[in-house]
Amino acid sequence: MSSERQKMNIVIAGHVDHGKSTVVGRLLADTNSLPEGKLEQVKENCRRNSKPFEYAFLIDALKDEQAQGITIDTARVFFKTAKRHYIILDAPGHIEFLKNMVTGAARAEAALLVIDAQEGVQENSRRHGYMISMLGIRQIAVLVNKMDLINYRQDVYHAIVEEYTAFLKDINVQPRWFIPISAMHGDGIAHPSPRMTWFNGPTVLETLDAFDKEPPRIDKPFRMPVQDVYKFTKFGDSRRIVAGTVESGSLRVGDEVVFYPSGKKSRVKTIEIFNAPPRTETVCGQAAGFTLEEQIYISRGEIAVRSDQKKPCVSSRLRVNLFWLGKDPMLTKKEYLFKLGTCRVPARLEEVLRVIDASDLKATSKNQVERHDVAECVLKLSRAAAFDRAAESEATSRFVIVDNYEIRGGGIVIEPLEDRQAWLRTTVLLRNYKWEKSIIAPEKRAEKYNQKSTLILLTGEKSVDRKAIAKNLEDRLFEDGKIVYFLGIGNVLYGVDADIKGKDNNRHEHIRRLAEVANILLDAGIILIVTAIELTQDDLEIIKTIVPPEKIETVWAGEHVTTDIAYDLRLHQPDNVQESVDLLKSHLQDKGIIFKPW
Repeated sequence: MSSERQKMNIVIAGHVDHGKSTVVGRLLADTNSLPEGKLEQVKENCRRNSKPFEYAFLIDALKDEQAQGITIDTARVFFKTAKRHYIILDAPGHIEFLKNMVTGAARAEAALLVIDAQEGVQENSRRHGYMISMLGIRQIAVLVNKMDLINYRQDVYHAIVEEYTAFLKDINVQPRWFIPISAMHGDGIAHPSPRMTWFNGPTVLETLDAFDKEPPRIDKPFRMPVQDVYKFTKFGDSRRIVAGTVESGSLRVGDEVVFYPSGKKSRVKTIEIFNAPPRTETVCGQAAGFTLEEQIYISRGEIAVRSDQKKPCVSSRLRVNLFWLGKDPMLTKKEYLFKLGTCRVPARLEEVLRVIDASDLKATSKNQVERHDVAECVLKLSRAAAFDRAAESEATSRFVIVDNYEIRGGGIVIEPLEDRQAWLRTTVLLRNYKWEKSIIAPEKRAEKYNQKSTLILLTGEKSVDRKAIAKNLEDRLFEDGKIVYFLGIGNVLYGVDADIKGKDNNRHEHIRRLAEVANILLDAGIILIVTAIELTQDDLEIIKTIVPPEKIETVWAGEHVTTDIAYDLRLHQPDNVQESVDLLKSHLQDKGIIFKPW
């Protein structure tokens, strides 16, 4: 029977020392959810150490928590009622540890906010309410704890209800109940309190069971952020399994999937579940994998979507609601790491639209985001990412910001903003959808030619003879038996670019056409060498939008780097052509682009 019970995730939060851990400990004890003898063991430990027993000790498993007397991480605890199995995420109350609460709340369907009846509504009480609202958690109950310390006074309870209700109303949150409790003495937790006969509402347990179970996301569009692609080579197993966790929707064998932001597509050949028999379908919540009928290069960070369902947003500019927890402010000139799902991409704060103090909801204008601020701002990513709007999908719209390997902030995506590559991505997606694929797979060409098709972008200072290096590299690779071609920029400029040659402001179109020509040649399996003067990062991003980034090697030739381009190889002495060619060839070998047959 128990296996048929529903499961629900709840986050519990509140100001420091307002009694969150005591509430959870009491829930565990009153529902007989503790391991046998655990309660007695903790009580005995307290007796031996001459320490008063507290129910919070039942979940204080971390050493730092024992030493400091505060919950320093999001602790998961489990208990059950006749209706459900619950996972409660006990979130820290200290401002310094808010990021842990957010990590826990990101998976919660409902929230309990704990307020000390004696101390009343605190700054963190408001912050937690705002954060939980921002994360899209709409089912909330407020527990007015430690009623025993105010002699269970009804007027104090009503004053807290009035004050906190007014605040929550301003952020469009309507609590299900305000429940007066004393977690220490068990009042209002599992049973009504004889000391508060003036309260006719439910107990905490009754409130939890009254929360609505979040409807399964199986009816929403299929979304699976790609965690990894696993390749097998032993025992004749040639599978390439695209793996991840299904965040919403379902996928069946034979469905056509599109990967964003690349726009690549194929059909599902098999569905793979670890240590389970083959199946024909996977649904939301499952860690799963699938193989494709046609092998295409997919990388971590893309989102798999069914082609017959709504597409995700793709952009490198996003309007977001962001909360900042770093000690140093978030600055417009600094680079951070943006993490959404499995996507990891460098990002900058482009513009602060407005800043809201989460404790009083006052909006101000700033050019940076200070610690504990909640800001509506524009983020600029170094390359386009796929995501959904927060109003449409929570799982694929929540993100965190990392600085120096630490989470400093997080938030939700409100909407995509147009960037310079928007029109280009639309064109490329249509091109990919209409692309006539050869019956010869890229892997077969690579095996036949003993090479991987690659675009070598050789750029650098104006004074450097890039063509000499490129042509000598072409000759060396050709003599080695490689399928290689040097594409002179003039071939494109006086050919496919003839209609726009000499016109102003056409650099991006020149780059686009060059990339489209390169993409066709790469599909034939060749190594293509292209030279250009002082390519910028913006130029490279245009090329990467059209040509798969994994097929591009960028080389800078020159003593000085005069643009902002991110290169893969630097030729410091380009005047020595043969040495430069040797370095390039070694680089291609190290990257596995050119190789010998077995």
